[in-house]
Amino acid sequence: MRPFFAFRVIAFGAVTCWAQLYKSDLPIDHPAIHYFQTPAQYLDDPVTRLIRQINAGEKKLAWRDDGLGYLPSLLENLGINTDSQALPFAKGSFQAAKISPRNPRAIYFTDDAAAGWVRGGTGVELASLDPKQGVVFYDVVRGSSGEPVFNRPQVCLNCHRGAATNGVPGMFVGSVIPSQSGEPQRLGAIITDHRTKFEDRWGGWYITAKSGEQRDRANSIAPDPAEPETLDNEGKQNLTSLARFFNPAGYLTPLSDIVALMTFEHQTQMQNLLTRLGWLVRMGADEPTLRSEAEDVAAYMLFADEEPLKDPIEGVSTFTRTFPERGPRDHKGRSLRDFDLRTRLFRYPLSYAIYSAQFDALPDAARDRLYHRLYEVLSGEDQSPRFARISAADRQAILEILRDTKPNLPGYFQHNSQGLSRAN
Repeated sequence: MRPFFAFRVIAFGAVTCWAQLYKSDLPIDHPAIHYFQTPAQYLDDPVTRLIRQINAGEKKLAWRDDGLGYLPSLLENLGINTDSQALPFAKGSFQAAKISPRNPRAIYFTDDAAAGWVRGGTGVELASLDPKQGVVFYDVVRGSSGEPVFNRPQVCLNCHRGAATNGVPGMFVGSVIPSQSGEPQRLGAIITDHRTKFEDRWGGWYITAKSGEQRDRANSIAPDPAEPETLDNEGKQNLTSLARFFNPAGYLTPLSDIVALMTFEHQTQMQNLLTRLGWLVRMGADEPTLRSEAEDVAAYMLFADEEPLKDPIEGVSTFTRTFPERGPRDHKGRSLRDFDLRTRLFRYPLSYAIYSAQFDALPDAARDRLYHRLYEVLSGEDQSPRFARISAADRQAILEILRDTKPNLPGYFQHNSQGLSRAN
């Protein structure tokens, strides 16, 4: 079975995470998990549901002979917008030989699924979120008789379970220092999310954006083999076109939107943290472990350690508009999906993952812990320095949004505590 590595950007051995200690790999064959042994009829991720519909004759994938293959039909059936496109050019995945600065890979995503495609490559790589099992990896190719063939390669977890993913199967965004050919240097490679310093993000990725004076690693290579860790990034910032780097013919869009990639960064590690917490409860982890893990998840959901923006960010695709449109919204028209992009990613600092089927499918012990910690912070009962960035107005707004939009919210969320009025 051929390798998959849908979103592999750097080698496993090179991974380091900002402000994150390595967490031990959880056993995928634990009796409470059975990641690969769980029969497909018990999985409930978008790709598995699509496969069932295809097998039942309810849906059909359309093939295109222009090089895109099943990609457009897969995106349509999985509800993935093309404006989420991000373009890594660092070599990775089983199609590494075809990936280069002249021929970047394209990644597309929605809340619970993602797709990877390489121009001139073979098949489409898929990652799909099951509420209990976490991210499940597939690829789809065209069979000898013209039908789509889906595979679930086990080898994907060689890179998609480890330090980069909090020890569970999952996706991640890496930042590397690429050579002229797109080969990533192992030194200086990191995993990025909303906690990562701007200057360290997106090495090996193309970015279209307006980001002011904030510098990052995007759109740059290390041209001198004698200095493989030195990027040539002069004049590579604030680009609205990538035509100088590669011919965009054949891609669904010529853009690689900064806001989409920042959202994907947040989402990948959010899903990994939720997967890990759910698995630990199901595996019978002890009380101190669960308390510590729940605290990590709550802090990430509340963007406690988010790296502030020094200048406003402006995307160049429609993603900044279409992502918030998916709501839900409260009676004042506010949503946790609303962007800020002036000093931080989102207007209201609580992850939209709270609406996900993954959050709702957490074991009661895990979900109750998270709700309790979130309420302690949002109500103002918790005035610890770690959450000091969340103003009293934002805490109140988030509470009001949740009351209007989140079903089955614990009753205590309907009452403000005395501490909220004292929040900064």
